[in-house]
Amino acid sequence: MQWKRMDLHIHTPASSDYQQENVTCLDILQACEARGVDILAITDHNTVAGYRGMLKEIADLEFLERSDRIQSGEKWRLNEYRRLREKLLVLPGVEFTATLGFHILGIFSPETTVRELEFLLVSLRVPPDKLDEGSLTVGATSDVTTFYRIVRDAGGLVIAAHANSSHGVAMRGLDFGGQTKIAYTQDPNLHALEVTDLDKHGRFATARFFDGRKPEYPRPMRCIQGSDAHRLVGLPRDRKSIGVGERMTEILLPQVSFAALLEVFEGNDFSRTRPYRASQAPLDFVQSAREEGPSIVQSFHERATKQGGRLYAIIADVCAFANTNGGAVYVGVSSNPKKAPAGVGQPAKMARTLLAEIEQKISPELDIQSDIQETRGVSVIRLVVPRGSDPPHAIDDNKIYVRDEAETSLAVRDEIVALVRRTLADQMPELVSAPAEPLPAEAGKTAPPRTGVEIIHTETRKGQNYHQMRDLRNNNVVKNVTRKSARRLWHYAIKEKEEHPVDPAQIKWEGNIALIKAEKRSGVMRYDLAQRKGDSIRVYYGVTEDGIGGDWLKLVPHE
Repeated sequence: MQWKRMDLHIHTPASSDYQQENVTCLDILQACEARGVDILAITDHNTVAGYRGMLKEIADLEFLERSDRIQSGEKWRLNEYRRLREKLLVLPGVEFTATLGFHILGIFSPETTVRELEFLLVSLRVPPDKLDEGSLTVGATSDVTTFYRIVRDAGGLVIAAHANSSHGVAMRGLDFGGQTKIAYTQDPNLHALEVTDLDKHGRFATARFFDGRKPEYPRPMRCIQGSDAHRLVGLPRDRKSIGVGERMTEILLPQVSFAALLEVFEGNDFSRTRPYRASQAPLDFVQSAREEGPSIVQSFHERATKQGGRLYAIIADVCAFANTNGGAVYVGVSSNPKKAPAGVGQPAKMARTLLAEIEQKISPELDIQSDIQETRGVSVIRLVVPRGSDPPHAIDDNKIYVRDEAETSLAVRDEIVALVRRTLADQMPELVSAPAEPLPAEAGKTAPPRTGVEIIHTETRKGQNYHQMRDLRNNNVVKNVTRKSARRLWHYAIKEKEEHPVDPAQIKWEGNIALIKAEKRSGVMRYDLAQRKGDSIRVYYGVTEDGIGGDWLKLVPHE
């Protein structure tokens, strides 16, 4: 396994908006070599004319060679093409303009013929007379998800081009398209998102937005970067004029081939791609995860010993991730990014032990992947847990865990019922009604936030308060929760309701919504919010930034 550099978004003069004159495909391959590119894709706008032109030039030169009529300059060009195509993996592709102007990359094996690619473009409603223009606009083509499906079915790699920028499916800066954005970025036929801020960390990074934490975006998406080069060398201080290989992604491969590339993109091991940084140390994947902290999709354990219940805590996290949204468990480091990692002695042996314990204790069986990551000079085990396909998954057949933000807890009755319904809905959809959808907003009203909890009803029996809690992430309702039985966030909400009830007269309303309280707990900003309708007031406790959108953004600092 070796790290290789790839730039899967390179244009040629066959694109009508190419910025330099007299550039050839040979110039582009030589520039890729100079930049250290190992894998490149030629992706012109709605055409394969650039790639086709390169193959034709090579074929013409080979004909002259066979005819013994080749001249010295032509011989040199042919030898250069042969050398570079032996050294570099050159992939054919296209940057397709879908309906509404969204750009998507389709990238294929070198064995794919030009005729096959042009037939695919015609089937996507690119007019035959436009196939050689390389224009960004080619009329009313197919929609985004149709392109995803057709390219995936044809064995291609599907990447949303500059997803967080102009013409990107993440719809940055647009005031519409909530459900459309979800569909375009969560489609199962989409392999990855190309983003322009892959080196950025923290809550505002695109990769963070699509890592599975957001309730609306539960499918974690691989994010990569590419140059989108329209010239050989970029212009200084012009972010829109980037040269070949000046924004690359590294990928961990057993060998350089399209099959190996596709295997990575179709897997869920996101540590096998990382931004290439020419002047900096390679990305420390574990340290980056620690800086983001525990969440609904990742947890950290310094030790895996049976003593003290540490091994059981790891298995419980695995079970919880499988029952919730999948995730990653890191063994050998604490969640505190400032603390030196402990590491794991004999990591390969420990990984085998962990997998054996998980296999023995958790049922139904899970397809857990494990690998060994290096961070700050020590080895750490990472367990990649898929979202379970047959929940509820249980430890020792009777202990069912779920993940609630950064906490693993035993599932209560109503959560177990929801897990069973999830399995039945997958296996026998005709017998099970659709799962609960997020509460919609009434016309002209603000929808509730998408994380945190709401206490929807309280009754007192024999002096004890029993609450109905609504999980705003999935809209599940859990009944008969007491202050004593409540997990952490629920306990906080009940305590606030019982000890500090909301006084409508003290609320500073912004229209029909309000911020009641904001504080940082366990390294995460949480907000208590209120919403009114007539004389009734709904209170949402412990809302995180992942659940805030729409009008709520006016109340809290958020990007």
